[in-house]
Amino acid sequence: MKGSIRERSPGHWAIILDTPDPASGKRRRKWHSFTGTKRQAQVECARLISAMKGGTYLEPDKTTLAAFLDRWIHHIKAHVSPRSHERYADLARKNIAPLLGGIVLSKLRPAQIAASYTTALASGRRDGKGGLSPRTVHHMHRVLKQALGQAVKWELLNRNPCDAVDPPKVERVSMHTFDLPQTAELIDALRNTRMLVPALLAVLCGLRRGEIAALRWRNVDVTAGQIAVVESAEETKDGVRYKEPKSGRARTVALSSTMIDELKAHRARQAQELLRLGVRLSDDSFVVAQADAHPLKPTSITHEWVRLLGQTALPRIRFHDLRHAHATHMLASGVHPKIASERLGHSKVGITLDLYSHVLPGMQADAVVRVDDALRDAINKRTKSIG
Repeated sequence: MKGSIRERSPGHWAIILDTPDPASGKRRRKWHSFTGTKRQAQVECARLISAMKGGTYLEPDKTTLAAFLDRWIHHIKAHVSPRSHERYADLARKNIAPLLGGIVLSKLRPAQIAASYTTALASGRRDGKGGLSPRTVHHMHRVLKQALGQAVKWELLNRNPCDAVDPPKVERVSMHTFDLPQTAELIDALRNTRMLVPALLAVLCGLRRGEIAALRWRNVDVTAGQIAVVESAEETKDGVRYKEPKSGRARTVALSSTMIDELKAHRARQAQELLRLGVRLSDDSFVVAQADAHPLKPTSITHEWVRLLGQTALPRIRFHDLRHAHATHMLASGVHPKIASERLGHSKVGITLDLYSHVLPGMQADAVVRVDDALRDAINKRTKSIG
């Protein structure tokens, strides 16, 4: 096995590798293009010969990163949810491909990837109005790293160039929620609107928007005082589909007496409203629905939330932040993080502790005081018993 180089034009070389055909024994030639100095071409030739001998050689391939990403997007469709697939496809085709798509996959280098992130941060918006956020570029990095990891598995690359690239640091955004007085004000402001029950399910039960949109009356047991969260609505370009909750498993959420009373009243109102339309409320009916009992899209909940919140003097927060408010209220009231984690549907208690670490210092101070009081009480009792 041997190799040679041939200059095609100044700075451009052809690397020719001679290797015997395993079947016929005849000599076969493999051609590689290379740009650089003669010395660099000789080093690359030696590297390719070494790769052939070591079994890590890759056949010359002109596949661009853009073409590979299209193949990868098709491949992962069966492995992720439709919404995730849409997100991956958008990031790959609309953010990554415009920056790196023209590069031949086998020639993609860490420096090029790092430079593309810098460009994206400075001028990556598709509308031409500035750069992308560090969080979006971080998502781009995750998608590209996953895609190139598959290229390694398919033996299209020897190594993943993303492994040598650090994505931009994402600063944690301050969490904005409602305290208890603001929560009371919110409930009063939404009292005669269709947003009352969705908001209550978020701020008093910690349900996600998709879980609220998918909740049916058969999953609500006001007698036992609990809700079974078994589905979540996911909105895609093809419409709304119902899937298992985010954590991958169902959970049971205990209801407060306030929530039970509100759900009973809501069901009675909903039944009367539907009866006027000639529709009978059933256990299959959605708890949160349109006036004609058709289910709401998750985005419809958000749009109505923004509209109604804008009519109040309350701070402008996302609908999802009501779930954060519920978690904050629980932890600040001394509820054990494990219980809060189960109620919120987090897969691990560590997620709860990480998300709501801002509440923990107050809890820690409270715990120290309680333990100190108990210790003093024990010391006093012992002193009295000895005396």
